[in-house]
Amino acid sequence: MATRDAVIVEAVRTPVGRRDGGLAGTHPVDLSAHLLRALAERTGIDPAQVEDVVWGVGAQVGDQSFNVARSAVLAAGWPEAIPGVSIDRQCGSSQQAVHFAAAGLVAGHHDVVVAGGIESMSRVPMGASAAGGEPYGPGLLARYGGVAPNQGVGAELIAERWGLSRTELDEFALSSHERAAAAIDGGRFTAQIAPVPTAGGVVVDTDEGVRRGGTVESLARLRPAFREDGTVTAGNASQISDGGGALLMTTSAKAAELGLEPIARVHSVAVAAEDPVIMLTAPIPATAKVLRRAGLALADINCFEVNQAFASVALAWLADTGADREKLNPNGGAIALGHPIGGSGARIMTTLVHHLRDTGGRYGLQTMCEGGGMANATIIEAL
Repeated sequence: MATRDAVIVEAVRTPVGRRDGGLAGTHPVDLSAHLLRALAERTGIDPAQVEDVVWGVGAQVGDQSFNVARSAVLAAGWPEAIPGVSIDRQCGSSQQAVHFAAAGLVAGHHDVVVAGGIESMSRVPMGASAAGGEPYGPGLLARYGGVAPNQGVGAELIAERWGLSRTELDEFALSSHERAAAAIDGGRFTAQIAPVPTAGGVVVDTDEGVRRGGTVESLARLRPAFREDGTVTAGNASQISDGGGALLMTTSAKAAELGLEPIARVHSVAVAAEDPVIMLTAPIPATAKVLRRAGLALADINCFEVNQAFASVALAWLADTGADREKLNPNGGAIALGHPIGGSGARIMTTLVHHLRDTGGRYGLQTMCEGGGMANATIIEAL
């Protein structure tokens, strides 16, 4: 029996909208359906070939309840025979969707699958799924001395442990905006974005969170968000956003049968976890784990996408791994572009796939911190 693999034949994303911005009026099911239709239009595939839609959604309540994946299939006008499943690994939900889709392809559970995700944080506020409840339970709280994990406090603990100054965090944030602005101005995002027509007749086709002309002095005037004497502010943390991404995945053999051209292969994947109180450090062991699994060295990787949940997360990762700073988030990251929780993994993967194709790079490594002290890591190989 021939060895099966998992390849990406197309990757698209919405522009990332600011909170209460251009995408806020579009239901997350309809945003998801828009991405599914974009995949079909760009590849020419008959949607009936798709055997499952694996979809990351962070807050599965309100407008994002009742399985967005299945609702999106139906809203897209795709055949009723196509199922869908929504998954939650917090910030890494749609990166995990790619992992699950790839595993199913390699195992022979399906031959054509869509992986992706969405989050409309304007419509479903962060933390909405915990409203009126106690998500951690007495057992977990007792284990950690009654301390309820908080990502902002975790980001402060990282800055403290790695000796990162407020100025360093702010400088990193500025570089994110500068790189994202340069990517927009250079047309680097154009091919990966599926512009979204809105009910008001406006077409949203550009990421809305990028701020130009900032300075370290202007960022220094922002108040710390989590500690009175802290270093983490709204300026050096990711933005609350709306948006998502989607990838059409299959095997090399099936792609050839359907006349599709793979653009990348899922080379290796890993997931790791650490202390849930500091919460955001697991990208470091996840990176080491996926490199070992891949049989690759840090120097083999042409581009690193470490989700910029907070500047301290990316800078601690950089300090521990010793990676080349120029290869990290070359087109900016969540500090500038935004972080629609369930959709970020697919947004980042889409940006990474297109970056490798545009620059001739071979390997890309993506990792992101996740609630509960977890992290996914993926190495993709451009084809």
